[in-house]
Amino acid sequence: MFSKASEYAIKAMIYIAGNSNENKKISVIEIAKAINAPRPFIAKILQILARKKVLKSSKGPKGGFYLTKNELSQSVAQIIYAMDGNIPFENCVLGLEVCSEENPCPLHYKYKEIRKDIIDMIENNTLDEFIVKLKKGEIFLKSLA
Repeated sequence: MFSKASEYAIKAMIYIAGNSNENKKISVIEIAKAINAPRPFIAKILQILARKKVLKSSKGPKGGFYLTKNELSQSVAQIIYAMDGNIPFENCVLGLEVCSEENPCPLHYKYKEIRKDIIDMIENNTLDEFIVKLKKGEIFLKSLA
């Protein structure tokens, strides 16, 4: 459903949210290792998120990435929109260019309902809510295998 970049961005943001603050920055190397992701790809993703003000960064020997209370209240949707725009929610599920209400694909109406539920889910779940669940062990960011 989401691009690989959005998937990694969400995982990285949740990891950063649970492990950083203005006094403790997290390096790209640590983030990539923690979420089992390629370091160069994570570096690029984090630069995009910082440029779009979804994430804070600082340079230098004690630099890295972090989130303030303001960023912790962001929804997952804000991360996805920063990476992919509205594309995941506008395109036809079958990839047809002409799919619309007037010219629906075979899955158009069923997917319309699912898409609404997905948008509701990502817009109503915030990073700080995920951190509470992560610390309780209710969710995880890394495959257990």
